[in-house]
Amino acid sequence: MKNEPLKLEETKTLANRRSHENRKMELEQYIGSVLRGRRIEQSLTIAEVAERAELSRGMVSKIENGQVATSLDSLARITAALGMTLSQLFRDYDSAEADAQLVKAGGGMEVVRMGTKRGHTYHLLAHHRGHQKNFEPFLISMDDESEAFPTFQHEGTQLIHMLQGRIDYRHGKRVYELEEGDTFTFDARVPHGPEQLVRVQIRFLAITIFGNGE
Repeated sequence: MKNEPLKLEETKTLANRRSHENRKMELEQYIGSVLRGRRIEQSLTIAEVAERAELSRGMVSKIENGQVATSLDSLARITAALGMTLSQLFRDYDSAEADAQLVKAGGGMEVVRMGTKRGHTYHLLAHHRGHQKNFEPFLISMDDESEAFPTFQHEGTQLIHMLQGRIDYRHGKRVYELEEGDTFTFDARVPHGPEQLVRVQIRFLAITIFGNGE
């Protein structure tokens, strides 16, 4: 007798069951990891925790190793024995993974922008991994007083924080003098850009923050 192929509904049921089993295993492993870490922090043995919680050493060991699904009553006893609450036990469960990037000093992707090839260096300090770009941070260096700059105009709000030097920066019809320690924030949809490099070398952070959907 040939094995008949599973129907779509049966396939979905099996997938849901496996997903539930995996989820259950993850929870048991999470609980065990937190309890074991708390016990070690307090320099307690499994036997000491078991005695305080009025549970067997074997049961406490299995719970710590994620090998058994335990009752709420047993969890309450163990958390009390470790000086913590149930809410503290589950505080970090199912929390979103942190997305972080570190760019070491002197790092970052060097980017050449149109009209800024001479004496003008952009280092991209971070990039967004998702589909939606939320911000764009650059470390910008300028060291050629005679360089001519184009006018920039794009979506978002831009923040410039001066790290070194002095520059006259145009935004719309006005020109602002920026020097070390100054922070300048403006609507990037308005034409803007360096007007004159007053004192080189110039270094500043330029961060563009985009709205939803950009």
